[in-house]
Amino acid sequence: MLWHKEVNIPENTDLVILPGGFSYGDYLRCGAIAAKSPIMSAINDFYLKGGFILGICNGFQILTETNILPGALITNQNQKFICKKEEIIVQNSNTDFTSLYKNNQTLSYPIAHHDGRYFIDQKGLSKLIEEDRIAFKYKNNPNGSIDNIAGIFSENKRVLGLMPHPERAIDKDIGGTSGKNLFKSILQSIS
Repeated sequence: MLWHKEVNIPENTDLVILPGGFSYGDYLRCGAIAAKSPIMSAINDFYLKGGFILGICNGFQILTETNILPGALITNQNQKFICKKEEIIVQNSNTDFTSLYKNNQTLSYPIAHHDGRYFIDQKGLSKLIEEDRIAFKYKNNPNGSIDNIAGIFSENKRVLGLMPHPERAIDKDIGGTSGKNLFKSILQSIS
């Protein structure tokens, strides 16, 4: 566990996960204040050195606020908090995060956000498409995200940001197991 006021990531760290939650109460743009936390400089260095980073929900928002990932997460189109299971479709299974999925496979992940609508300008969207950096799309876009985007990769595909919660879909008794393979995929890659 890393505390937001720390300034270093332990040596031999393979993966940093920025979890969901409401950093600093989300009083400003979601993730904007957290992006200025002391630990984020070390996380940016970790990214620049090719480290693996997974940003889930608020973690995805933080990654866009630090420009580790392009675009922004803005208020849902209906301007309401959405909390439900959502079907998402795998767009690129040829990465360390998604290798145990198949392209176009439909998964069921919970979502829980108010500011989860992914936005990027047309030039940025074209670049994501051209570089095969869209990880997941919503089947029935619940929040108005551009091009139905639910998650994206960094240029080197070692950083994944997504709004749905795969960690809430790893046990059949509490929501299903379609999130398991995301974690198994990355563990296989870093082992």
